[in-house]
Amino acid sequence: MLNLSAPDLTQHPPRSPYVRLGGYAHLPRLLDKARAVAAGKSGDYHYNCPMDQHFFAFTGITEAEMLAEAKAGKSDSQIVAFVKGKTKRLPSEIAAWSTWIAQNAPGGAPGHEWFSEVIKADGPDRSDIQNFFDLLDMDDYVTFGGKG
Repeated sequence: MLNLSAPDLTQHPPRSPYVRLGGYAHLPRLLDKARAVAAGKSGDYHYNCPMDQHFFAFTGITEAEMLAEAKAGKSDSQIVAFVKGKTKRLPSEIAAWSTWIAQNAPGGAPGHEWFSEVIKADGPDRSDIQNFFDLLDMDDYVTFGGKG
C-alpha cells in the first residue's frame, strides 16, 4: 500500500509537475520529493533541483524551510497555508508563474542538446515533448517500466 505521507520514490514517481496545489504548478511534486527525502526514500529524485529552485525563488521560501515542513509531517493543506503565510503573491501572479513554469523549456544549444538526448533515449518516436514538464512526465513513466 502506498504511503503518500512518506512516499517511496524508489517504488513510484512523485506527482506530475502539471498537478497544482494552492494554484502552484510543480508544488505537489516538490512536496513528494521533500517527503521522500525526510523518509530516506528519494531514490534518483533530487530535492532542490533547478525546477524546485524556481519555486523557492518565486515564493521566497527556502529549501530548508520547506524540508522542515515536510519533516514535520504537514499535510498538503497545511503546506498551502504555510506557503500563503510566507509569500504575498497575488493569485494572478501565481497563475502567471504556474503557466510560465509549465511551458519552460531549455534555452541555448547545450540545453537543447541534453533535452534531445533524453527524448531520443526515452521516447524516440515522441513528437509531443515540448517542455520540461512533458519530459519529466515521460521520464517518470519510462523509469517505472513504461515505454516512451
